[in-house]
Amino acid sequence: MKLQRKNRLRATALGALAVSGALVLTACGSDDNTGGSTPGSGDKTTAASSIDCGKAKGQLRASGSSAQKNAMDLWVKNYMAACSGVEINYNSSSSGEGIVAFNQGTVGFAGSDSALKPEEVAESKKSCKTGQGINLPMVGGPIAVGYHLEGVDKLTLDAPTLAKIFDTKIKKWNDPAIAKLNEGVNLPDKAIQAFHRSEDSGTTQNLGKYLAAAAPNEWKYEAEKKWPAPGGQAASGSSGIAAQVKQVDGAIGYFELSYAKSQDISTVAIDNGGSAPAEATSENASKAIAAAKVKGTGKDLALELDYATKADGAYPLVLVTYEVVCDTGNKPETLDTVKSFLSYAASEDGQKILTDAGYAPIPAEINAKVRETVNGLS
Repeated sequence: MKLQRKNRLRATALGALAVSGALVLTACGSDDNTGGSTPGSGDKTTAASSIDCGKAKGQLRASGSSAQKNAMDLWVKNYMAACSGVEINYNSSSSGEGIVAFNQGTVGFAGSDSALKPEEVAESKKSCKTGQGINLPMVGGPIAVGYHLEGVDKLTLDAPTLAKIFDTKIKKWNDPAIAKLNEGVNLPDKAIQAFHRSEDSGTTQNLGKYLAAAAPNEWKYEAEKKWPAPGGQAASGSSGIAAQVKQVDGAIGYFELSYAKSQDISTVAIDNGGSAPAEATSENASKAIAAAKVKGTGKDLALELDYATKADGAYPLVLVTYEVVCDTGNKPETLDTVKSFLSYAASEDGQKILTDAGYAPIPAEINAKVRETVNGLS
């Protein structure tokens, strides 16, 4: 009897250990950030959230912003694990390429780091048929200014100095303007190698909006997706710039905080005129994004950000990534999947997982409008 009891206890313990191991594996997921994971076979729930698969089916293709790639990877992994038979394929290219693909009707939705321009809205009417493209804010966060400078692990810059660096007016790391902002830091007599995006990018446009608002005397360029300033070096995608900064001593570039966190790249604290320089963190970005106002009309939820904020602790160099969909006239074969997937992304659970990845959730009041709009897509 004692031997039988001991065997039963041992079996129970092994069973509990197996369940525990399965839960750990489910929670950790995969480090593969390609977005090409295999659909799961579970029901409508995952360890992370409750997902309503609804009538979602088949393959949904989407493309655009590389800024939201790491957020999209998390959403896709959780969603596909919950919804058997559904495949979400998000091509992380650039905002410009995503909008082109959307307006050509080759994707169910596009990701963009900046709201549609009037001419892009007009173009979208060809693919939306009975409606037009609208902007749904889904991901917020800081645009980190990453740098690689041997021996310097803490660096503060302000908007005028950043403008001169990216306009190649400041060429050395020990320039007096940089030294003034970093008293006591041993800055090397090393050439600055500033990297920018080679393709049209909403991240570039948001950087331009920030510099134009906070350093109008130093940055005279229009805020466009195409890099406007002469000089500097180009790289493709946020991942490309991050890779260059990681490798090149003396480099500086801009990309979403998630890239800096995942590659252990040092980031600049920005002196916005507040009581102390603001670090690039999700919390500090949220302080800036919280003041955003909806400037879109109808179902369009494009936001207006205050890039020149001087609020204490607010990191001013932020972006909001939009998912671009048709208000009406979405493709019937992918509409149910678009609504189901974006409903999860905008849900409390979908937004909650953003912070650990270096992003900032969309403010609750605005996010409620996003969920309502997604629910009404037709």
